[in-house]
Amino acid sequence: MDMKKINDNIEKTPIKQIADEFLKAQLILIFPHVLADGDAFGSAVALCRAFRQKDKQSYIILEDKVPEYLKFLDTDDLCTFEQDIIKTPDICVAVDCADPERFALRKDKFFSGKTTICIDHHKTAEKFADLNHIDGKAAATAEIIYEIFVEMGIAIDKLIGEAIYAAILNDTGSFQYSNTRIKTHMIAAKLFEIGIDHSYVSRMLFQNNRIEKLYITEKILNTLKSLADGKVAIAYVTSKMLKETGALMEDTEGTSEILRNISGVEVSIFAKETAANQTKFSMRAKEWADVSQIAVKYKGGGHIKAAGCTIDLPVLEAIKLIEADVLEYFKKNSG
Repeated sequence: MDMKKINDNIEKTPIKQIADEFLKAQLILIFPHVLADGDAFGSAVALCRAFRQKDKQSYIILEDKVPEYLKFLDTDDLCTFEQDIIKTPDICVAVDCADPERFALRKDKFFSGKTTICIDHHKTAEKFADLNHIDGKAAATAEIIYEIFVEMGIAIDKLIGEAIYAAILNDTGSFQYSNTRIKTHMIAAKLFEIGIDHSYVSRMLFQNNRIEKLYITEKILNTLKSLADGKVAIAYVTSKMLKETGALMEDTEGTSEILRNISGVEVSIFAKETAANQTKFSMRAKEWADVSQIAVKYKGGGHIKAAGCTIDLPVLEAIKLIEADVLEYFKKNSG
C-alpha cells in the first residue's frame, strides 16, 4: 500500500510561544475544518471567547453551517461566513486541521494572516502554518487549547469551559476511547471546578437528535456489509437516502461508532456520498487496527483508531477500493 509518511513526532512550536503570539495580536480569525465536529467547533468557540475576553477582535470563519447539535455553543454571534470581516488579520489560526484542504474555500484567507498558526492533534498532520503545535498524544485539540489558556492567563469561565468540555467529550467518546489519558481527566476535573454544566453539555451532544436521524440510520443499516469474517463492517449513505428521509448529512454523525459497536467488529467504515463523484469515508478501529494506514493512501489521515479520507468516485465504486484495501490490511496485520 503506497502511503505518505505518518508524522508521529512532528516538531511542536512551544505552547508559550503560541500564547505570546496570541497575547500580542489584536485581530484574530479562527478556522475550524469543514463539516466541523465537536472538537473543531468547541475548540474554535473556546478560542474566540477567550480572545474577546482579552478585548481582541476575533471571529470564527466558516464555509458551511454549524450542525444543529453544536449551535448551543455559540450564543454570541462568534461565527461568520464573511471572510473579510477582518481585512488584514494579525493571526489566522487553524484548529483540528491536519491539512489546509480541510478548509479549502477559506484557505486563501487563512494564508493572508500576518502570522499563521496550526493547533491540532492528528498524527498525520503536516506543518503548513508559520507556527505549528501538533500533539498526536492529545485526546482532543481542546486539550492543547486549554494548555494555551493556562499560559495566557485566561480566566476560563463557564461558557469557555463548556466549549472545551464538549470538544473533549466528542473526541473521547465520553471518555470511552483509548486516546483518553490522565491529563484528559485532569482537565475535565478543572472544568468541573469552574462550574460547567456537564450534564447539559452531554444532553445537547448526545440526547438532542432529530427524528430524521432515526429514519436515516435505518436506511444506512440496510446497506450494512460484513467482511473479513465479521471483523469489518461497511455501510453508506447517499443523497437520495437523505432526500427520502428528510435527513441532513449531519444526522449521520455517529454512524461509524454504531458500526464499530457491533460484536466482533474491529474496523468500521462509513461512506458518505458528498457529491455525484465524491465519497467521504469515516473509519474507526476498536482494539488493535490502525485505520490511518488506510486513510493516508487517499491523502486522508487522522488517528490510529479514527481516520478519514475522500475519494473522487461514486460511492459504490469508492467502496470497492476501500474494501480491497481493508482486506489487504487484515491479511498483512491480523494474527
